[in-house]
Formats: sequence, structure tokens, C-alpha cells
Amino acid sequence: MDALQAGLLGLGTVGTGVARILTREAERLRRRTGVPIRLKRVVDLDLERDRGVSLEGLLVSRRAADILEDSEIAVVMELIGGIEPARTFILEALARGKHVVTANKALLASHGPELFKAAAAAGAQIGFEASVCGGIPILGCLREGLAADRVRSLAGIVNGTSNYILSSMTEKRLDFSGCLREAQAEGYAEADPTLDINGKDAAHKLAILVGVAHGVQVDPERIFTEGIEQISGLEIRYAADLGYRIKLLALSKFCDGELEVRVHPTMIPEKHLLAGVNLAFNAVYLTGENTGPLMFYGQGAGMMPTGSAVVGDLISIGRRLQSEARRPAPPGVLRGTAPDRPAQADGRPGYQVLHPFSGDRPAGRALLHRRGARQIRHLHPFGDSEGQAHGRPGSHHHAHARGAGEGSAGGAAGDRPPGTDPRQKHLRPDGGFRRSGRFSGA
Repeated sequence: MDALQAGLLGLGTVGTGVARILTREAERLRRRTGVPIRLKRVVDLDLERDRGVSLEGLLVSRRAADILEDSEIAVVMELIGGIEPARTFILEALARGKHVVTANKALLASHGPELFKAAAAAGAQIGFEASVCGGIPILGCLREGLAADRVRSLAGIVNGTSNYILSSMTEKRLDFSGCLREAQAEGYAEADPTLDINGKDAAHKLAILVGVAHGVQVDPERIFTEGIEQISGLEIRYAADLGYRIKLLALSKFCDGELEVRVHPTMIPEKHLLAGVNLAFNAVYLTGENTGPLMFYGQGAGMMPTGSAVVGDLISIGRRLQSEARRPAPPGVLRGTAPDRPAQADGRPGYQVLHPFSGDRPAGRALLHRRGARQIRHLHPFGDSEGQAHGRPGSHHHAHARGAGEGSAGGAAGDRPPGTDPRQKHLRPDGGFRRSGRFSGA
């Protein structure tokens, strides 16, 4: 292979970052990949707007077919977002034997199994590190670095807009609407921030994280989700007076053989690492059975951080194509359950595509439970579910998935490491907190 040729669908914020990295860092990327990476075509509906990046020498058009039908393009980067036409474009690219890199969290969360089945049938790879937490390489770390471990619990601040708003409400003592306007003025919130503030964006990302970390497919529509629209400045101040910070957390943990998966505002002890994650930054705090607590922190969105994650997937695919050897996928590229495909007619090897939601880890079935009333929680986010809720009454739904073999990861109290039982009465270094009545779990 003389060069890895790629096509870019979508020249928005992230697409511009990708184009900037590929055009400015071509020599460094060649050294790291072992082969030149050439951005051959760019497709976008708006070709007049100045994006601050030179497209000289590139083939630019408004037709996605120009990329999909180009036999020289080996990798399609889908950065247009949304469900359609992105789903159709990806399926067509895979059917033509092209590899795909995407940052489309909504599409992966809702149609992931379909896409990975198509990739398996075509012997293609799908890289999607950029779909969760922007520049934080959390998916590659879960898939590769923690392959020998079992994730018992996970809590993430995965939406920068909501975290910026809650941080501003805490530090500046402003109300929700005022902080939302400030976030929009600073570019941290969209003109229509609905999916960010109602928790749906976090639920999409959590569904992907659960698939990679626990090997369980969860429909994001079945995840209990509560946003931050109803959080008042008074609640923020009360929490601060008690030594807590309110954050929107995406949570998963095993409890008695069931996987609890949910998104909601959470009171976190101010000494916990997640309490110090402010403004638009993201973080994922997880506990492994072997490794113990780990935290991943960084910029969860933006042109260059997310663009870097996309290019990282592109480099991984290039390395794999160069090596022409069957070996575990490099970080950031997830593979699937289909057996190795035989060598293709032109002598190229068939690539294994390991479905991130099943295969080497047991899959499960989703269940939906109701557990009484709850609102903002006075909780340890990683302990057992116990106790009563605080605040305004309302239905509390939990999406559960029971997976054979994973239940022992975090169920019985005897399995918990010291200090993680929420019934303990003193602030613990691992994130426990002082008892104040009974608690709802997370």
C-alpha cells in the first residue's frame, strides 16, 4: 500500500479539526502509521464558508457518492452526525469494503449492532473513539488496556455543556437560565441545547461505554435519564453547604448480578475526584476488579480534541492494513464477534470484526424497573442501592441488564473493597461520605 487514502463526510467543527491535522501533520502521521495518509476528498453542503483550513489539492464536492464510489478511498470518515443519512452512508461504505471512522454517538447507540454486523460481513473495521468523551481515549483503554480486568462500576461526566452550566451555577451563584445563556455565548452550548441539558446526549454515550466496558447492549431509550433543567441555584447552594457538588453523572454498576445503568444529577462529596471536574471538561471514574479505581480526564469535545481522536482511529486502521497480520486491534478500533474471514481475492487478509456489545464478554438482556421516588441524590455513586430518595417526588426507572458471569463483579457486599459501602459513616479516601440518614444508590 503506497498510501492510505481517506474521504471526509462533513466539514463542520470536528471535520475542520480533522482536515487541519491531516494537512498540517502529514509527515508526523506518516512516521507513526508507516504509510502516508492522504485526505483525498471532502464532502459538505456548505463549501463557501471560510473554516480557516486550506483545502488546496483536495477534491471538494457536495455529493457523498463522490467518496463512496471512489475505489481508491479505503477509509470513510463520517462526521455529519444524526441518524440519517449518516446510517445509509456508513452502510454503503461498508458494503463497498471501505473502513469507517465515526464520531456519531447517537447513531452508534441506536444502530450499533446493525453497523457492526455489516462491518463483519464486509471484513471492514469501524473506529469510533471520538464518539465518547472527545479527546479522552477511554474506549481504547477499556478495550485494550483493561482487557484483562472486569469493570465493576463506572461513573462519568460525559457532557461538557451540562457540566459547564452546573460549574457556573456553583462558582458564580447564578441561576440555570443565566448560566445557559453564558454557555451559549462562550460556545459551550448549542443554540438548541435540549439533548445536552435533558441528559439524552449522556445516555447515548453511556450506552456505548456499557457496550465496551461490560459487553452488554443497552437501548439508550430504556436508560433512566434525568437532565439538569430543574436544578435550582438554591439546591446548588444547599449541596455546597453540606460539602457536596452536583454533577450530571452517567452511571453503570453491577449489583446482585444485574447491571444498573442510569443518567441523573448526583451529589458528589467535594473531596471526590469527580467533584473537581469543572467547566466543559469530561471525566470517567471506574473501578476494575483487578486494577481498582481509575480516572480518565480531559477535554470531552471541541474541534481539535475530537479531531485528534478521529485521526487516531485512522492511524490505527492504517497500521493494521500495513501489518497484514491477524492480531488484537490497536487502541481505539473495536473489533467484533465474526470469525476471521479468509483471504480476499486480491490477497489481502480478511479482518476480524469483534462486535463491541457481545462476543468475548457475555451479553445480557435489558430489564426496566421502578424503585419509588427520587430526585437529586445524596449518594455514594459506586455503592449498593439502598435507602430513600431526596427532593421532589417522581418515578425512578432503572435500566438493568443481567449478564452471565459478570454479576460477581460487583454484587454481594462481601465483594466490595473496604470503604465503598455507603452505610459506613465517615468520609473515605475512595469517595465514601459521611452518613446523613438513608441513601438511594447509583
